[in-house]
Amino acid sequence: MDIIFLRELKVETLIGVYEWEKRVPQTLQLDMEIALPNARACQSDDIHDALDYSEIVRHIQSALSNHHFNLLEALAERIAQILLIDFNVPWVKVSVAKLNAIRDSRMVGISIERRQAKPN
Repeated sequence: MDIIFLRELKVETLIGVYEWEKRVPQTLQLDMEIALPNARACQSDDIHDALDYSEIVRHIQSALSNHHFNLLEALAERIAQILLIDFNVPWVKVSVAKLNAIRDSRMVGISIERRQAKPN
């Protein structure tokens, strides 16, 4: 399996259960490992056979800017579903972290792995 990755992507979104968190955007750090749907780009060296990193980032930023999430878990799931469904990837690992959310900790977060559902 061939995997691309995006590391330490910073995004702004409304996240959290407290009232102030519903009004003040916070910076999150995203890390993603994304299995390629096929290996064609490795042979063809053609961008049309590859996943477009910038399109993935734009799509995720757009989805996060238009929605408030209470939990990092729900936000990570939304990102995973975007990648699985909209980009047709077979597997993804998404890590989402709030920066400086807890005293004496640089970040706190969650990491999830998802696969495309197998047809019945």
